[in-house]
Amino acid sequence: MKFTNMKLTGLFAGIILALCSLGAYAAENHVAQAQKHAKAAAKASDAKEIVQHAEQARIHAKTADEHLDAGITSLDNAISQGKQGNADMAKKAAEEAVTHLKASEGD
Repeated sequence: MKFTNMKLTGLFAGIILALCSLGAYAAENHVAQAQKHAKAAAKASDAKEIVQHAEQARIHAKTADEHLDAGITSLDNAISQGKQGNADMAKKAAEEAVTHLKASEGD
């Protein structure tokens, strides 16, 4: 019984890890995806195809923009905390900024 529970726990953990990895990859590709769809829209000759690609480009561009805004907010917080002498909190805010900025550009 214990061995079966361990197998199931391992299976669920693996599935969750795989899904999280896919989510992280998708979040880190927004600028590249926006560019890809914008280029496809510019090359398309059919109005319906142009709209489809432009809509996808806009979705990815907005998500990248949200990450940039969050990164700027985190940098502002890092500056503020640093000026107050709170090194640990400033460092944490800077680390959050790095995460958001990477997610916005597609690293």
